[in-house]
Amino acid sequence: MHIDNARELKARLLAGSVRAAAVAAPAGVASVGISVLGRGPQGPRYGLAVRYSGGRGEALLASARELAGTSAGTEVDIRDVGRVQALTAPAEGLTWTPQALQQRVRPLHPGLSIAHRDVTAGTLGGFVTVAGSDGVFALSNNHVLAASDQAALDDPVLQPGPHDGGTPGDRVGRLARAVPLEAGGGNGVDAALALLEDVADVADVDPTYPVGRLTGWAEPDDEVAVEKVGRTTGWTKGRISAIELDDVAVEYPVGVVSFDGQVEVTGARGAFSAGGDSGSLVYRPDTREAVGLLFAGSERGGADGSGLTFCNPIGLVLERLGATLVV
Repeated sequence: MHIDNARELKARLLAGSVRAAAVAAPAGVASVGISVLGRGPQGPRYGLAVRYSGGRGEALLASARELAGTSAGTEVDIRDVGRVQALTAPAEGLTWTPQALQQRVRPLHPGLSIAHRDVTAGTLGGFVTVAGSDGVFALSNNHVLAASDQAALDDPVLQPGPHDGGTPGDRVGRLARAVPLEAGGGNGVDAALALLEDVADVADVDPTYPVGRLTGWAEPDDEVAVEKVGRTTGWTKGRISAIELDDVAVEYPVGVVSFDGQVEVTGARGAFSAGGDSGSLVYRPDTREAVGLLFAGSERGGADGSGLTFCNPIGLVLERLGATLVV
């Protein structure tokens, strides 16, 4: 199916069933997007992606299946994903690896444990510069660096994060910018920046990933292989399995926040991410281009019963922050 046809089907389903399901059964997940189904002789193949759980999801399923049955050639990828949660580390009770990413490390590099002083731990995704501002900034999520809108500008940011033993002496920067999380829905990104202290320019950080330095960024539009390096699960591999997912309802400490236009990744071997990997930069190893900022994961829906990973499109992240990726 051509991507424009998939977008038309998505719009038809969103126009009625998803919104109605949210009113009739507000609890649960009911997300609709474009499934990336592989590559054929004419290029990438697309379909309709439906992600559900709980009352909202059950209310959506009948309409999705009816739409698939009445549209010739429609391919619908329907998955029960369970709860979707922001992926900061739990406060206690679990042991995490790899150990190296959870230690105090200088110079800073992508994948390290980092967090606001009142947050457990997330991941330093990469480094950016901001037009009109001096210095180098660390890129991660709002819920990692800004405590889900609960922090104040100039609050300290620690590396490693508090859950990994970070103390005031491990301060590496201060909260400089965060895109607010709107409780009413329609969010595009969960993103924030910390201005790094004692970092005069990019020569004072190490911006390399397992594949080397990135070359830039690209819009996710195909079922391509991707990788990330994160605080909890380290270096993992997967594939983009859906794009332009709307109504992705994510559980935060401050409540449920809904996102539109998101990217979904399925792990190559088990889960692509876990709690504490929030803020990781997802990139294509073949072109070394960033494609997304990891921020949430589901309980299930992926291969072998593992969860799915959700990312903000990196182009939108950089636009909303007024930032340029250091490459």
